[in-house]
Amino acid sequence: MSRVPTGFPKDFLWGGAVAANQLEGAYDIDGKGMCVADINEFRDDVDITKKYNEELDTKFVVEAMNAGHGDGRIFPKRWGIDFYHTYKEDLKLLAGLGLKTFRTSINWARIFPNGDDETPNEAGLKFYDELIDEIIKNGMEPMITISHYEMPLNLTLKYKGWYSRELIEFFEKYCRTVFNRYAGKVKYWIIVNQINLIGHESFNHLGIAEDKVDDLQSAKYQAVHNEMVSCARATKYAHEHYPEMQIGMMLCGGYNYAATCKPEDQLAALKHNQMEFFYSDVLLRGYYPGYAFRFFEDKGIHVEFGEHDEEDLKNTCDFFSFSYYYTRIVTKESYENGNEAIRNKELPANEWGWTFDPIGLRISLNTFWDRYQKPIYITENGSGYYDKLEDGKVHDPYRVEFYRNHIEQMKEAIKDGVDLRGYYAWGPIDIVSCSSSEMSKRYGFIYVDLDDYGKGTGKRIKKDSYDWYKRVIESNGENLDL
Repeated sequence: MSRVPTGFPKDFLWGGAVAANQLEGAYDIDGKGMCVADINEFRDDVDITKKYNEELDTKFVVEAMNAGHGDGRIFPKRWGIDFYHTYKEDLKLLAGLGLKTFRTSINWARIFPNGDDETPNEAGLKFYDELIDEIIKNGMEPMITISHYEMPLNLTLKYKGWYSRELIEFFEKYCRTVFNRYAGKVKYWIIVNQINLIGHESFNHLGIAEDKVDDLQSAKYQAVHNEMVSCARATKYAHEHYPEMQIGMMLCGGYNYAATCKPEDQLAALKHNQMEFFYSDVLLRGYYPGYAFRFFEDKGIHVEFGEHDEEDLKNTCDFFSFSYYYTRIVTKESYENGNEAIRNKELPANEWGWTFDPIGLRISLNTFWDRYQKPIYITENGSGYYDKLEDGKVHDPYRVEFYRNHIEQMKEAIKDGVDLRGYYAWGPIDIVSCSSSEMSKRYGFIYVDLDDYGKGTGKRIKKDSYDWYKRVIESNGENLDL
């Protein structure tokens, strides 16, 4: 009798994922404070492959907070796709796909507008009461991210973002608040989105203004240390008070390859991957690995532990999750130049330079399963494209091909023995891009008639891929035909 699975588990969670800051809009109503995403600027005079707002100073932060359309600057995440007001209609469309689950985030600045408030904002809590109820009403299991680039800006200006240990208490209080409020409704939680992104999403993630610290590299690792301690404390609270909750951690990306067979490149790739897995090693194993201390020593990075941090970190998460968009390669030189991975030119790519590597997804799934032996959820996967609206329709066979190739490799990984529990297509409805703040970089099965400048009808239109993904879900991943 074969012990090899024949396909996806019967209870597999087919889903879609978004982030509050990229679709809700309504950035200044019902008591919400300004968050880091509200100052992500769209610029049409910058190469589309460049990421914006990686490292900012306080002057930029203050100027961006006070800027608006009147001075010609554009901050698309402030309006998103107006999901704050259209979520009921949008969730019906998403439920029409047959989604079993829907992942979104709670905007920290809706609950604690300044981050250090004594009491939470009731209007913000009430909005997520109603949103979560509507997700459940539409037959979808909610998965909620607590921190997804929505730190209140006050924590950057008054403190030093996550570099300040005060944020441990502030964030723990925020986590307790939402756990208490939505217990019984939300089973699956991710505490921090893509916690390993401290380079490309430096400010968005950690909220450190570079002019407030002397050693930015050390400050980043100190900040993520503080963040992991807070995550562990929140996990302990959830386990003690709500044992039915499943608490997860999340990485960005998968396994990166050595550029050549040279031992020097192989060693560089090993070291690079170790420091990408560092965060999940801590949050799933409960302690700092030896290679991390070696990395800090070699790079001159200083991280200070609090008195009880090591004990706090023993409170580990229940599942592993990750986003998967592309793989990269590592050379001895790229590692020595800031532990960087570079584009693999052997692979095709979209117009933003994001490569396509479905087999890399299978490799990553096996790597993570072998490393942790914890349930796995792919909590983001997709590719941005320039979609064309023609005669009221969007024909997107390229999107279908992307998803089909990746789902095929997921199935192969399950046959390999990987305990994969769920899959979340990123941006099942078009939203503002995280990295470039463009609307024209589209991921969705549902087209939203808005452009990069917020102009358009806002009308929602099903793309051809909508019906395809619906068939995939109905067949539990067996029908992948065009």
